Amino acid sequence: MTVYAEVIGDPIAQSKSPAIHGFWIEKLGLDAEYRATRLTAADLPDFFAERQLDLNWRGCNVTMPLKQSVQPYLHSVDAHARAIGAVNTVYPAFDRLLAGTNTDMAGFLEPLAERLRDRHYFRMARVLGTGGAARAIIAGLANEGFTLVLAGRNSDKARALLEELDSGGVHHAVRLDHFADATDFAFDDREGCCDLIVNASPLGMRGQPPLAFDWSHAPPGSIAYDIVTDPLETEFLKNARVAGFETIDGLSMLIGQAAAAFAHFFGVEPPREYDGELRERLTA
Repeated sequence: MTVYAEVIGDPIAQSKSPAIHGFWIEKLGLDAEYRATRLTAADLPDFFAERQLDLNWRGCNVTMPLKQSVQPYLHSVDAHARAIGAVNTVYPAFDRLLAGTNTDMAGFLEPLAERLRDRHYFRMARVLGTGGAARAIIAGLANEGFTLVLAGRNSDKARALLEELDSGGVHHAVRLDHFADATDFAFDDREGCCDLIVNASPLGMRGQPPLAFDWSHAPPGSIAYDIVTDPLETEFLKNARVAGFETIDGLSMLIGQAAAAFAHFFGVEPPREYDGELRERLTA
């Protein structure tokens, strides 16, 4: 019988995961399916009890708001997910015991990998947002030696998140509106620095309020990275390009985290040589 994996969450209709995994399944010619299943936290006990007994089930991706809710139902959670405090991938391991991991960190860092192989005398990231998506980004950047300026509606929440995820780091917490107005700050010589401006919030997403960010807060040579995927071309990225900055869109992280999960589900690496074609399909 056909094996399958799926993505769970609520809402789920907007998820691009079925299109991504389905594309790779098609390219590899696998006898497999990838589905979308709408679930709330109250549905999880019955869901995992049923799936654990289904030998054709190879696992699930977990989207908001369930990335923390799934953890009590897992037999093991790996170090990545424990450090982040959230699980986005569940799969049956030895003897069908449920294991959890988090591929968001790897997905976020993937498009930065070549740059991060370089040596820098200073790395700083301004991260906008303190929600669930920000956790993997904060942990990943701290692990790569970045000093973080974390901006949230509540600066106390931002400080608490930094303490939780990287208590030994020298980071800064500010209110989100700190970046809304122009600044005349004179940045020093940025030669040899690596600067990121990351929107890790839902602001700017279709149906959400816009993200107010004045690009005078971005040091020369900064990279603008927006994890929003709907729309893919956000005002944040448009304004960054107008200001002369390099940009990375949300599909980069989405495809990267999906690739790591795909290998867990189906035991084979996805065919990344078709990433260009996949992007065209997702944006058609």
